[in-house]
Amino acid sequence: MSRPDPAERSDSPAPSDSPAAPAAPAVPAVPALADMLDRARVVALPLRTRFRGVDVREAMLFDAPGGWVEWSPFPEYGPEEASRWLRCAVELGWGAPPTPVVDSVEVNATIPAVDVSADGEAVARLLERYPGCATVKVKVAEAGQTVADDVARVDAVRAWFSSRHVVPKVRVDANGGWTPAEAVDATAALTRGGPLDYVEQPCRTVGELAEVRRELSRRGIVARIAADELIRKADDPLAVVRAGACDVAVVKAAPLGGVGQVVRVAEEIGRLGVPVTVSSALETAVGMGAGLRAAAALPVLCDADGTPVHPNPAGLATGSLFEVDVARRDIVDGRIAVGPVIPDAAVLDECAASGARRDWWFRRLESALDVLR
Repeated sequence: MSRPDPAERSDSPAPSDSPAAPAAPAVPAVPALADMLDRARVVALPLRTRFRGVDVREAMLFDAPGGWVEWSPFPEYGPEEASRWLRCAVELGWGAPPTPVVDSVEVNATIPAVDVSADGEAVARLLERYPGCATVKVKVAEAGQTVADDVARVDAVRAWFSSRHVVPKVRVDANGGWTPAEAVDATAALTRGGPLDYVEQPCRTVGELAEVRRELSRRGIVARIAADELIRKADDPLAVVRAGACDVAVVKAAPLGGVGQVVRVAEEIGRLGVPVTVSSALETAVGMGAGLRAAAALPVLCDADGTPVHPNPAGLATGSLFEVDVARRDIVDGRIAVGPVIPDAAVLDECAASGARRDWWFRRLESALDVLR
């Protein structure tokens, strides 16, 4: 199926006969605040390397009727956005999410914005934690770093695999950190040493992604464009796809509102000929269960012409970024098994958040529950 050229599209609303944004599956009965608080533990887990600007990841875990689940919206998110993450936890712990169709999921390695000029072995140490993974996502466009730093990091990844006679698929993630011109120049620099699987969220807006995609094509630079924030933070997660502004859609269970919503959105996106990558939002091993279940529940998708649209390896191996995690999700031959985990009681105690932070999360839960209801 040929997708629309972004040059022929605009940021104007889709016409009235365009497919509507997928409706969210019905929310299961929302538990009472007192019940959730009785089941809650708040943890503060140290990270090995600063990631997304944080050194410690806080999360609220619930010993729910359906097993342990997690609610961990980033601290800057308000009640409206946090309520979508809560909806995911409620669906998984108190509801009936879609059933997996496979028992394990292929995953990618993740490389934070480490400075290889300061530590030449940093990339190698990180990749050793991802046995069997041949797809790697590399963080780029970090504040205080240059494109040269990004190129050095990506080249270090390629060199590590080359020494093992493996050709990796390399993705880069800019988290909207570039202007369109910067994105095109950076992509040109990053592809000189080898191909890129895709460039994730190079800029902030739909129009900017379309501009980058158009300019890369004009200059003969081969790299797919992936959308992340423009899907997980949008009222209509299909808008960026319908605008012809991306080649890959990154979907995350908690920000979208649950496993059922991921499956529904992926089906709609697949009909438009765009593959999805199910990714994490830096959850603990408990929270990663939602993304794994979503990736494992994806049906065989086809576009409007009947061409299969296969999902990409999932970005669900971020547990390796934690210095301490609440449970284990081992990577075996580049895959992680689907299923619940039970947190280590000792870690829950040792990494319990301070009283002030716990109370902050409790107040936050009440606000998010009010919105969810």
